[in-house]
Amino acid sequence: MANPNTTETIEALAAEIGDMIYLDVAKWHLYLRDAHLHTPLAERLYPLLTEGTLAEDRVQQILQSIPIKLGGGKREVPLTDLLPMQCQVNLMDLLEEFQRKM
Repeated sequence: MANPNTTETIEALAAEIGDMIYLDVAKWHLYLRDAHLHTPLAERLYPLLTEGTLAEDRVQQILQSIPIKLGGGKREVPLTDLLPMQCQVNLMDLLEEFQRKM
């Protein structure tokens, strides 16, 4: 069974990610909460915060490893390709601030 404190922390991280980070498709902004990607992303990023291994290259590796299906699954692109650079910067800032508060 997962630690309730860990679950709550991941949920809080997911909420922040979902509210601030979005996919940009043809200048449409689809927030990660609406795409149901905020929780899986938070679950993958959380260990970086607790292990003290938060680094931009590690975050980029995680973003690169999450495939996003387009066109009903006809094509897949990595999450990092759909996040504008400013969202990637905002994500790093969010993670650094979240880690400080932990």
